[in-house]
Amino acid sequence: MPRARAADAGGGRAVRCMTTLDSTEPRAVKPAAALTERALIFECEGDRLVGVLATPVMQARTGVVIVVGGPQYRAGSHRQFVLLARALAAAGIAVLRFDYRGMGDSEGAARPFDDVSVDIAAAIGALRTACPSVEKVVLWGLCDGASAALMYVASSHAPSGRARDGGTVSGLVLVNPWVRSEATYAKTQIRHYYLRRVFDPAFWGKLLRGRVRLGASMSDLGRAARTATAAPRAHAPRLGSFQQRMLEGFASFSGPALVLMSGRDLTAREFDEFAAAHPRWRELLRRSSVSRQDFPDADHTFSAGASHLQAERATVEWLRQCFDAGSR
Repeated sequence: MPRARAADAGGGRAVRCMTTLDSTEPRAVKPAAALTERALIFECEGDRLVGVLATPVMQARTGVVIVVGGPQYRAGSHRQFVLLARALAAAGIAVLRFDYRGMGDSEGAARPFDDVSVDIAAAIGALRTACPSVEKVVLWGLCDGASAALMYVASSHAPSGRARDGGTVSGLVLVNPWVRSEATYAKTQIRHYYLRRVFDPAFWGKLLRGRVRLGASMSDLGRAARTATAAPRAHAPRLGSFQQRMLEGFASFSGPALVLMSGRDLTAREFDEFAAAHPRWRELLRRSSVSRQDFPDADHTFSAGASHLQAERATVEWLRQCFDAGSR
């Protein structure tokens, strides 16, 4: 992906701005006065990370760092994060979307989602430096980006955590959080995929027309059933697992959180199954500071225009309610 020439944005600070945006990220169709976008280069343990900062015309008091999910870069699937950042900036909120080390245009070695807390801390610091008016920072994470956001909170509270330099965050938006394990995925497949197919007329039509590999399907179902029944019913995530670190982060977080869940997504159903099986998760999700919104027709990345706009609207309304974001 082509890079634009970087120019110093402020007296030798780690944050620098590019003169143009990536050619793959067209400028917003909104009026130019509604928001501005510029790219940032900032450091993370000796590597340079690249992000794009969208800011409103007014000075923003609330900032959002988008934590991408999966092996993905800052634009997101079908430009999901580009559109989200612009919508939030148009509503008066500063937004930074960025590439982890080893992803997109950022330097360094790629690392798994459970080892990006330092990257998130660097992004929070870059947002605060570029937007000194920002008083509160919210993490918005999709899939394992939501998981990484919770693990960042856990790491930022640890006495010796490397991510402490990023500072505390004031809010969390957790979208279809990733809690994948063989056992939970097998149970989710049986309940929300195989059973649903049994009652789907389209499936029976394909079966009668010979368009279903019945032997392979039965083999997959049997494998899922064996995996699901072999696993004991757990009352707490395994010590040291990423799920346990997520739990620690959520338990230590006292600010408001918004959980957005897609209806047509096995990752979301797996999270619901996982949380229902663990009393501590159920307790934390019932806190008055936690809000939840479900989107029955949405897929994992809210790819349909209607569901994407609904998720944007839900985020903006929640930010305004909790942080008076975008108001003056």
